[in-house]
Amino acid sequence: MTVGDTTPAAAEPTQARRRRKAGSSRTAKVARKGQQTKAAIIDAALRLASQVGLGGLSIGAIAELMQMSKSGVFAHFGSREELQISVVREYHERFEREVFRPALSAPRGLPRLRALFDNWVRQTSLEIDSDCIYISGAVEFDDRPGPVRDALVDTVNTWQAAVRRAIRIAIDEGHLRADADPAQIAFEIHGLILALHYEARFLRSPAGLSHARTGFDNILARYLA
Repeated sequence: MTVGDTTPAAAEPTQARRRRKAGSSRTAKVARKGQQTKAAIIDAALRLASQVGLGGLSIGAIAELMQMSKSGVFAHFGSREELQISVVREYHERFEREVFRPALSAPRGLPRLRALFDNWVRQTSLEIDSDCIYISGAVEFDDRPGPVRDALVDTVNTWQAAVRRAIRIAIDEGHLRADADPAQIAFEIHGLILALHYEARFLRSPAGLSHARTGFDNILARYLA
């Protein structure tokens, strides 16, 4: 075959490459659209779960909310359980984005621990008219073993470990006493958040926020170096 041969045999590899490229482009486009649809479903499911709890989620309810067929929603998740787990993970990701990551810009030690608590309190306040998946999920799934409960426990443990780590850094920086117990302090701080949620959401007490902040200051006062 000479250079410049334009017979079909010579052109076929180029045509095949173009077809493969076009096919890959279509496949990537379909995949992106599928990911976007799945993300939209999870967002809608999280909004619904904040009103009716994780137990109130179902393929049918989300299909109606999204104006999709049940089979269309099922194709993205495969089961109600998988949908619930996806919602738990999405809530955890948003919680980290709103509460944990902004606090990392604060100086190490006590300033960062304060930032974590302030962000946590603010997030709790924003959820008064909806619900905290961590808290409502614990009520719903505390006695229901399975993957959904496991996902909830895993995300809560991850967050509590981050709080304990922030406390430990405050000890290392000399801001808190060397004999302070990170697990005990984290337990007491978590108790303030639970009390704030109960007072603000159930009792509708406007004093809950100030009580939580005062409680945090009292905890630190006992452990300050």
